[in-house]
Amino acid sequence: MTDQADGPAPGRRPTMIDVARVAGVSLKTVSRVANEVPTVRADLAERVRAAMSELGFQRNNVAANLRSGRATATIGLIILDLANPFYSTIAAAAAAVAERFDTQLITASSGWDPARERELVLDLCERRVDGLIIVPTGEDQSYLSTEIGRGTPAVFIDSPPSGCRADTVVLDNRTGTRDLIRRLLAEGHRHIGMITDTLNDFTMRERLAGAREALEEAGVDAGRHAARLYSDHPRSAGDSVGAMLDAPDPPTALFCGNNRILLGAVEELARRRTRLRLAAFDDFEFAPLLPHPVTVVGYDTRALGRLAAEMLFRRLNAPGAEPSNYVIPTYLVDRGTELARE
Repeated sequence: MTDQADGPAPGRRPTMIDVARVAGVSLKTVSRVANEVPTVRADLAERVRAAMSELGFQRNNVAANLRSGRATATIGLIILDLANPFYSTIAAAAAAVAERFDTQLITASSGWDPARERELVLDLCERRVDGLIIVPTGEDQSYLSTEIGRGTPAVFIDSPPSGCRADTVVLDNRTGTRDLIRRLLAEGHRHIGMITDTLNDFTMRERLAGAREALEEAGVDAGRHAARLYSDHPRSAGDSVGAMLDAPDPPTALFCGNNRILLGAVEELARRRTRLRLAAFDDFEFAPLLPHPVTVVGYDTRALGRLAAEMLFRRLNAPGAEPSNYVIPTYLVDRGTELARE
């Protein structure tokens, strides 16, 4: 049994120095055993392994790989909100791909803060991750161009980067919204209210553009269908719906730019005990349970994370290839409970 003075201090992770002291060998011998050098004498190797087991020593693979210039077998994922099912689904899909490549996924949340996004990305680069998957929140990713030039590949999800060249995986936001508004127009609606959040966001700009394209091709004045902005909270979206309904010429249908806006709209309609034709971008798990009929734009959320991770590993194997862009197709689906749709 090892004397207390030979091992690490309580609460400290054992090091190779501790192993060498317990095994009675040199630090170089411990290092050679840890790195599986075959020329170490069998009896010395056995003593070192026994000391490692006794102390609970674990080899620092990342540090060893950095010293040797090998890959760290880690990739980073920056998303906007860990609590949001959309982003947690992306993370789960990316992690499944990383596991296939014996790679660990490090996930962090920027919290919709561009400064935090930059801080997290550069911190992961300092940790020498092999590559990055980023859901951007800022309008400028030029801070990453140097790292990409040094060989750290990046793939952007949901929105293309600005200020650097990289692979992207995005939704077909424009087509999905255009198809949705066409459905409303085919039903006879000519006054369609639209609620979005910040137009600084690529996805929301694309969705609004798709809506306006559908209105213009139908000969409907797109300027009449004002896009009322709201802060990032369903209650604020409900207030916007209320203002539209209280107007002298209220809309007969409403397009919600995402599912958070939809929830605010449903809440406001329930409070008023009134009905309005609802349509929204983003299907979600509980949409079939909504107490109000709604047509939503759906897509394969897992495909966003899976394809981004697969693109990243392809990029690691072919670093010189031109950046590519993959667009996830969308579809329309009717949601709400059966009772709500009667």
